[in-house]
Amino acid sequence: MAPQKGIAIVTGAGSGIGAAAATTLAADGWQVVVAGRRPDPLDQLVHDHPELQLDAVPTDVTDEESVRELFRTTVDRHGRLDLLFNNAGTGGPKGDLDTISLADWQACVAVNLTGAFLCTREAFGQMRRQVPGGGRIINNGSISAHVPRPQSVAYSATKHAISGLTKATALDGRPYDIACGQIDIGNADTEMTGQMAIGVLQADGSVRPEPRMQLADVAKAVVYMAALPLDANVATMTVMATKMPYVGRG
Repeated sequence: MAPQKGIAIVTGAGSGIGAAAATTLAADGWQVVVAGRRPDPLDQLVHDHPELQLDAVPTDVTDEESVRELFRTTVDRHGRLDLLFNNAGTGGPKGDLDTISLADWQACVAVNLTGAFLCTREAFGQMRRQVPGGGRIINNGSISAHVPRPQSVAYSATKHAISGLTKATALDGRPYDIACGQIDIGNADTEMTGQMAIGVLQADGSVRPEPRMQLADVAKAVVYMAALPLDANVATMTVMATKMPYVGRG
């Protein structure tokens, strides 16, 4: 393993982008606390990578006290916090806007936006107080933070809101050496995007398969953002499958 670069928390780390980012950060020298709602995938990740010394803390990002306990535990065990990767998220309800229930809307907002806020708030406070001070927060946005997909109003709205959270945090963090940036990912090869290989609804009403990109390449992008000194920041990065129908007319 590389020399330790600092203490990191990765939320939504039990699978997909979170697991890939956590293991790649750890291999690059970070002490990584892996957080997620379900303990079993976290325990499996730790078991599969004993050489990385991952630290599992089951956490529900929609629960204020659970989030507070995640950050208390991290600081108690490791002394400080240098990096938060706000990755936990849900795809939200699918359907025409007038069919989306309030409960489904609120559930999506609770994970994707409120959860990111709660984690950001705790990270900000710790980074502001610790000595030496400062740290970095990376928010997992989406290409839906810029261009929505059909029938995804809740998800698209939360990801647009993440862009606002990122910019506000970056501004408010300046006096405390807290950097905040956002990575917008298009079509990473995860369980959540499995349908893309078969066919997904397009803006013109057709259903077509879309290319996906490897998780390892997403994780490398996160590691690059994380490795910068605090006087440099990637404000926004888009990493995407090259041939997906996003740029221009697809």
